Amino acid sequence: MSTRETPIAFAHRGARTLEPENTIPAFQKALEQGATGLESDAWVSSDGEVVLVHDGVLRVGLRRIKVGETTAADLGKYGVPTLRALYEECGSSFELSIDIKDRAAASMMIEIASNLGVESRLWLCSANRDFLATLREQSASVRLVHSPGRGNVVPATLERLAADLSERSLDALNLHHSDWSKGVVSLVHRFELSAFAWDTQEIRHLNAALNMGVDGVYCDRTDRMMATLNEWQSR
Repeated sequence: MSTRETPIAFAHRGARTLEPENTIPAFQKALEQGATGLESDAWVSSDGEVVLVHDGVLRVGLRRIKVGETTAADLGKYGVPTLRALYEECGSSFELSIDIKDRAAASMMIEIASNLGVESRLWLCSANRDFLATLREQSASVRLVHSPGRGNVVPATLERLAADLSERSLDALNLHHSDWSKGVVSLVHRFELSAFAWDTQEIRHLNAALNMGVDGVYCDRTDRMMATLNEWQSR
């Protein structure tokens, strides 16, 4: 995939400025506000369920609850949803970007999405290209995103990186918005990859990324993101 007529508007951890992040209410609110994509992080609970929470340790007051040592039901008491619950409560008519925090979650997510027929709307993100390549062997349809983190891409090696991602049949490169330029977006598109920009929190960040031709943006403020995207499209 390369360019999109309408970039994906990913609500980062849901509408986290209005509801607790990575919770069903936050995801529902983001979709109500018009987000076309949701973003979250995946771990595996002690009873083998994919759960959506940012860190491997959940802090509840003075307590520290280890996600991998706690059942999905007990995590749910603190608002941590399972991937299955997300689809059950919010449907599946949206793009879903997941940062793989526990590699064991990846195959399980592919299976869940496959059973719902939405593999092509599931974007799995990792900094490890070798790991992503193993996921391509499991599924031809799931979307695989190289997300190296801020400042970890050397401009002089970008063409080689894009070529490698393409050769591995990966789908997208996800960079901090400050690492993109029109030239870099064009380069990535030349290799038929999508260009995603994260941390586009301010209107100026969103407009800059959109004007560069990116295919997806990530923002905490869903209302701001959608208002900016709608205004940009009407120009």
